[in-house]
Amino acid sequence: MTTWTILVAIVLGLGAGLLSGMLGVGGGILFVPTLVLLGLGQVEASATSLLAIVPTAAAGAWRQRAYGNLRVRAALVIGVVSVLGAEVGVQIATRIDESVLRRLFGVLVIGVAAQLAVRTVRQGRRYPDGS
Repeated sequence: MTTWTILVAIVLGLGAGLLSGMLGVGGGILFVPTLVLLGLGQVEASATSLLAIVPTAAAGAWRQRAYGNLRVRAALVIGVVSVLGAEVGVQIATRIDESVLRRLFGVLVIGVAAQLAVRTVRQGRRYPDGS
């Protein structure tokens, strides 16, 4: 990996993280296309994005634990089921042609964009001062 690629990855990662935080979408929706642009295949980009979620989720859980918002039992159940779901997803993703997988991801991105648009229209513009 060249220095230029690393620099581009850092800038795109910061941008995707900022947009994810501002728009309330999962980082994978932005990170996967970024990683594909950097030369990874669709499967590798998806796997890398999923791995990047682990420290983020751990930090969030730790922080929310301090506020008393973490339900450990529910988190463990979700974690175990997520691992099983990830394994099933890997089995499916490695059997599908990469171009089909990329198109399916595109449909997902369009669906998330539509959901954000609908939610924004339903809520209307709300500013902190109530105007």
